[in-house]
Amino acid sequence: MFENLTAAPPDAILGLTDAFKKDPNPLKVNLGVGVFKDNQGQTPVLESVKTAEARILASASSKSYMPIGGASEYAALVQEMILGEEHPVITGRRIRTAHTPGGTGGLRVGADFLRKVRPGATVWVSRPTWANHKGIFEAAGFTVKEYAYYDPASRGLDREALLADLGKVSAGDVVVLHVCCHNPSGVDMDDATWREVASLAARQGWLPFLDFAYQGFGLGIEEDRAGLLAMAETCPELLVASSFSKNFGLYQDRTGALSLIAANAAQADTAFSHVEIAIRVNYSNPPAHGGLIVTTILSDEELREHWIQELAGMRRRIADVRAQLVAALKKSGIKTDFSFIQRQKGMFSFSGLTDEQVAFLREKKSIYIVKGGRMNVAGITSQNLGYLCASIREVVG
Repeated sequence: MFENLTAAPPDAILGLTDAFKKDPNPLKVNLGVGVFKDNQGQTPVLESVKTAEARILASASSKSYMPIGGASEYAALVQEMILGEEHPVITGRRIRTAHTPGGTGGLRVGADFLRKVRPGATVWVSRPTWANHKGIFEAAGFTVKEYAYYDPASRGLDREALLADLGKVSAGDVVVLHVCCHNPSGVDMDDATWREVASLAARQGWLPFLDFAYQGFGLGIEEDRAGLLAMAETCPELLVASSFSKNFGLYQDRTGALSLIAANAAQADTAFSHVEIAIRVNYSNPPAHGGLIVTTILSDEELREHWIQELAGMRRRIADVRAQLVAALKKSGIKTDFSFIQRQKGMFSFSGLTDEQVAFLREKKSIYIVKGGRMNVAGITSQNLGYLCASIREVVG
């Protein structure tokens, strides 16, 4: 059965990390995989997380299975985080939340659920989007198409083309939207555009599926939920995949959620019963540890405030790195205007580098950037900034 198989291509992002690890160049720089790094190039464990883990270890009395959808306390805290306390969707019992293995798990469970209840739908993703979006929905059996989003000429949002494309999406189709810190471009919609998109969704009858992987990495926890709030106010139904890999630093603990919002409580219960079936035949029930960490932090006022401050520190570092990179590129004598990098949000930047330039930087300089020019600016440190800028100058002049 296996003898005639050919090797599958490496993952576009994680494959870069494998190549980076094998690279003997002491100057090598990894700007590929999307993990936060401090100025020493390390991905730290947050102090709030360490405190929570110590409490969990001290009080643990069982390793029994979690419920299929996870703990109810976790679900309630996730809902408050993504929508805010006392939001009408919560008080009206229109939302149900499942604890999933990371945001990716939330997306795949949502995809499997939608394939069952809406098998003929087309799934629409932004052009460009996170490399794994297409794979997740295609693996679930969907046809995936693209809508306009990023404008390479302006290095910003192609607003008119975006609204035109979404205005043509058929009723019953699914549209995947990045709530904040768009991956890979770093370009987000403003509040007015979100309201127009929400109005289009309600009028056209398509289902928004919101990928909320970076809450708190853009402007702040409350500010970053603006797009979701616009959708929740206007649309009777939507799905939200949340991730706590970035904002809690729980990359290896695979902690996320899938939230389903329906028109009323009865419909939410019915729909969520099908979500639970999708979970049962996939991984049966979620891993507990990461969810316990999130629950411990969000349910303790002092610990939550500590985490909020640590999250703010990560956000400030990313903003500072963007400013430092733009200034250093300009100082190096590069004629290209890279100021757009400072306007982008989150860890990722569409750098404007071509695939040929990206290949040169990888092969000749051991600088690892994703094809298409997407770089993780959090991987830039004071130690590698000069080398990075000098290398970029070689390829752009």
